Amino acid sequence: MLARSVRVGARLPGGGACTLRGASGSVRILSTAAAPNALEKAKTVATTLEEHKQSALLGGGERRIEAQHSKGKLTARERLELLLDPGSFREYDMLKAHRCVDFGMQEDQPPGDGVVTGHGKVNGRRVFVFSQDFTVFGGSLGEANAEKICKIMDKAVEVGAPVIGLNDSGGARIQEGVASLAGYAEVFHRNVVASGVVPQLSVIMGPCAGGAVYSPAMTDFTVMVEDTSYMFVTGPEVVKTVTNETVTAAELGGARTHTRTSGVAHLACQNDVQAMEAVRELVGFMPSSNREQPPVAATEDVPDRADEALDITVPHDPNTPYDMAALVRRVVDDRQLFELQPNYAKNIITGFARMNGQPVGIVANQPQELAGCLDIDASVKAARFVRFCDCFNIPLLTFVDVPGFLPGTAQEHGGIIRHGAKLLFAFAEATVPKITVITRKAYGGAYDVMSSKHLRGDFNYAWPSAEVAVMGAKGAVEIIFRGKNVEEETATYERKFANPMVAAQRGFVDEVIDPHMTRERICEDLELLASKQVHRPWKKHANIPL
Repeated sequence: MLARSVRVGARLPGGGACTLRGASGSVRILSTAAAPNALEKAKTVATTLEEHKQSALLGGGERRIEAQHSKGKLTARERLELLLDPGSFREYDMLKAHRCVDFGMQEDQPPGDGVVTGHGKVNGRRVFVFSQDFTVFGGSLGEANAEKICKIMDKAVEVGAPVIGLNDSGGARIQEGVASLAGYAEVFHRNVVASGVVPQLSVIMGPCAGGAVYSPAMTDFTVMVEDTSYMFVTGPEVVKTVTNETVTAAELGGARTHTRTSGVAHLACQNDVQAMEAVRELVGFMPSSNREQPPVAATEDVPDRADEALDITVPHDPNTPYDMAALVRRVVDDRQLFELQPNYAKNIITGFARMNGQPVGIVANQPQELAGCLDIDASVKAARFVRFCDCFNIPLLTFVDVPGFLPGTAQEHGGIIRHGAKLLFAFAEATVPKITVITRKAYGGAYDVMSSKHLRGDFNYAWPSAEVAVMGAKGAVEIIFRGKNVEEETATYERKFANPMVAAQRGFVDEVIDPHMTRERICEDLELLASKQVHRPWKKHANIPL
């Protein structure tokens, strides 16, 4: 509104007169003629703003929303409603639109530009989110779209909170050309900067192809939805043209492929609802950033609970398999194990659990698969998980029953030396509390790799059934005695080495404990190690054998 200085008694434009007297004989007044114009302008702006907000909330419109639902998929905003605590979402850049003027794009500038961004809460804890809207330009990423994603990623690093990305996009927005590619690169850079600083989770809820796949690949965990999501660098049409292979999108990069064959994804969920529930549970094991400790949850499972069934879980015959996952569940709180990549490299188990309410990372050999041998896939799977736990102050609990590395030309030619070294490197590099329990076999180099005392395990225990040796008795006797007196020498070797006594005598295991005491001992150790500090020589970064 217009403010002006007048003399006492002066007539105002429009008929208003000044009746107030100031100390200097003049006063500041408001023009009554300007007020109706300003009010009308405010009403117009409010109406326009509301129209744009409603347009943003509607995304691509009712027809495209119906098409999304017909595929069994929720919309970007519906997914956020399931993911976040009710009423906690605060949206950023709701009205932001693209600036492209090529190919007639200036005629269609929907507010929001195909992605919903902001922050909210999961179980009362702050998270930053972006949710790609397939109903707007197929969720394609353009310059403005990327700027919205980058803003919440920057803010997440600044305040220390996880980033959760819900991916449902056709890829780069072709109309925007290199600006779209630049947008992807900006996102990739922020993935790298945020790595190890705040947890990053990707949920693939539709297409994710081409360069777009590299952002989820650099995040900590990837969840996919069965039947509706896929990831690949080059699609079926390109594959057909270049290699003459005929393959469907699901076969090439569906949830089943990436959770069973490639290991790109960690979980496959049946639908969008289940995926959001899984992410909420997964986030509950993680601290908000590397500056915090993992959140402790209330539990009625007492730390000194003794489970006598553990005393008979490991078979007397060393060649008889058993379910290590079931064994682990008997030790952890409420028998709850949140397993990751359960259908990939099944010879090793990775996942989260709690001990007396405190989150722990579980790494365990699985005797039911390949006798628990370490191979290329198992080594890579476990190494990445160990490094995540070390980044975010999550103690590592390792259960060992490993007869060695898997032999064969496929493994050797595939680089088992280099890949196996990744797991060794990860355990040795980790400075979080490390507790190891040898339940049965711990043979050869695999014994060293599985968080042994030599890699600075804090507490290393063995059960009476443990066998810590260079190799199994039969193989050792055949090498040592060249096939002579095999049965007699095998019995002697087993008596001397097929037990934990030698390792205990040398201090390579801290104690041989009864299995039913395992939970109590681990809970005590975790309490002791809560203040653990490790000082290492300065380095820019280590050079893990990638």
